Amino acid sequence: MTKTSSHTPIHVIGGGLAGSEAAWQIAETGVPVILHEMRGVRGTDAHKTDSLAELVCSNSFRSDDATSNAVGVLHAEMRLAGSLIMRSADANQVPAGGALAVDRDGFSAAVTAALESHPLITVTREEVTGLPPEDWDQAIIATGPLTAPSLAAAIQARTGADSLAFFDAIAPIVHTASIDMDICWFQSRYDKVGPGGTGKDYINCPMDEAQYNAFVDALIAGDTTGFKEWEGTPYFDGCLPIEVMAERGRETLRHGPMKPMGLTNAHNPTVKAYAVVQLRQDNALGTLYNMVGFQTKLKYGAQAEIFRLIPGLENAEFARLGGLHRNTYINSPTLLDRSLTLKGRPGLRFAGQITGCEGYVESASIGLLAGRFAVAERLSQTPSLPPVTTAFGALLNHITGGHIVSDDEPGKRSFQPMNVNFGLFPPLEPGAVVRPEGLKRFRGKDKAVAKKQATAARALEDCARWLGR
Repeated sequence: MTKTSSHTPIHVIGGGLAGSEAAWQIAETGVPVILHEMRGVRGTDAHKTDSLAELVCSNSFRSDDATSNAVGVLHAEMRLAGSLIMRSADANQVPAGGALAVDRDGFSAAVTAALESHPLITVTREEVTGLPPEDWDQAIIATGPLTAPSLAAAIQARTGADSLAFFDAIAPIVHTASIDMDICWFQSRYDKVGPGGTGKDYINCPMDEAQYNAFVDALIAGDTTGFKEWEGTPYFDGCLPIEVMAERGRETLRHGPMKPMGLTNAHNPTVKAYAVVQLRQDNALGTLYNMVGFQTKLKYGAQAEIFRLIPGLENAEFARLGGLHRNTYINSPTLLDRSLTLKGRPGLRFAGQITGCEGYVESASIGLLAGRFAVAERLSQTPSLPPVTTAFGALLNHITGGHIVSDDEPGKRSFQPMNVNFGLFPPLEPGAVVRPEGLKRFRGKDKAVAKKQATAARALEDCARWLGR
């Protein structure tokens, strides 16, 4: 049966993960939505299609462990809240050890189909060049890190504050058939089995010490893309280009994306690799694998030459080489209230990466919250904020109540993009972590894991209560 509504539509600007989720949450309550997406009219430097919720970097939603991992808890909370993004991810997952990874084309197609077929959602392909007009009394800006320059300028003019920026780099994708499996092998770190996985979900390329050092030297000497107009822009530490990590110290990569721990070479089990490059399945067919942690700003020619130094990738064929784009975000703790509304402009909210969260799921979750808050106001209700003990609440609190100034440098903002993590959650109540029976010593790693588990359990209980489940 076709749904109808007498409510005035809520406008959502931006059809990425945050905007798509916001639109879905709004429409599912019976309030109509007009979703404005400029792709199809105007492209970006990173997107390849005009599909909604296109994934431009990794295809991983990271850990799906809701018992002791903060992003896994956020996954679970979004599922409880009826998230379209999580529903589409679950339906299009590919093996990835303990992570939830997706077939990027299938995922985007699922989100696009759901939104375009919803009777209360109108998808309009147009570029919104300025702030929403006043007669859009409820609107959400979810244009993400690739906000069009004209809209970014309008936001700056309205807020009187400069947007901050950081670089975000894209990892290369390799054709599976071009990988030498006489050198490489399938294995997840510590044989961990995740959603849809088998414990052998990554392709591993081993390096000895000499190969590793030659590779690091090549990365440091590699020809990189210049961005003079972006000089002084800081990198986000969770997405450093591989060559920048190499420059920070010879052992940095070996203790980061190329760490050999938890892996045993199936072709030579008695010899421990000095370093390992991992590739993760990128599509449902298994014909494409992406290089984990290999975001880069190397020029295309340098990428192909240097990455073919990796054992097993000597003849690699690349479906896509790495790239670099600039992310922008606003100083949310100063500009937004607790319900993500721009101070001084009632009814205008921001959502997604532009607010200063980082990561696919984090961006979508803030879109989810913004959509729910906008619906509440449309229905003349006070927005219900999630408890700070939940992943929703912890992330929202970071965005709207994070550090604003530095005591050492008055006026300098210290607010930075952040993935959800247990450091954002409030401490547990005394006595919340109990020593397991039979365990004489309860400290260090065992106690840390127990704290995470207790924090996760509290979050899910409080989230279910907030949602009325």
